[in-house]
Amino acid sequence: MSRAINLNLTHDQVQAAVLKHKAVISAIEPLFPRGTRVVLTNADQAATIRRALKAQVIDGPVKRTPLRTLAL
Repeated sequence: MSRAINLNLTHDQVQAAVLKHKAVISAIEPLFPRGTRVVLTNADQAATIRRALKAQVIDGPVKRTPLRTLAL
């Protein structure tokens, strides 16, 4: 099972829900035009969040925004 979940929630709503369920975020990014993609540190946590937020899970393709990383 994937650790990544696309949710029809804001960044802050996702962070609050993950904290409430004592899960740990590995990565988080906005989706276009709305929503948030979150990657949890393990599949068990992802399954917990999927169950808790099943009404907000986005199924199907989404448009991701590019993440920028700094070159060292």
